[in-house]
Amino acid sequence: MLKLTYTEVGLHLERVAVPLETLIAQRVVLALRAGQPMYIEPGKASFLLPADAAGLFQLEMALRLDQSQVITIIPVDDEFVEVSLHGSWIADSVEAHEGMFITAFSDRAEFFVYKLWQVTQAQVSSLA
Repeated sequence: MLKLTYTEVGLHLERVAVPLETLIAQRVVLALRAGQPMYIEPGKASFLLPADAAGLFQLEMALRLDQSQVITIIPVDDEFVEVSLHGSWIADSVEAHEGMFITAFSDRAEFFVYKLWQVTQAQVSSLA
């Protein structure tokens, strides 16, 4: 499963071994015990990757085998592609801009999405 955490300073993506339903149940229990509001809805998250990112072709091949339609890759321009994921948005309220987006699909496709994210983040960090 992949977890995208949106904060005021940016986006963080990580791979989590816990099943999707377990993570949601844990978050619900945590919110109840803490007395905090919680909002969960199905949704879609997107992020950009360089069109020439090493491993993008392998992800596209994995998606052809997966056939789940949970991930789509759409060219934005000559330099970038948009990776869109279907999953669940978890936040404090309907209007929240900070929260967690979780999604699950084949291990192979998750691996390539995560590796592409890591590589592009390392490239961005080296440019800063």
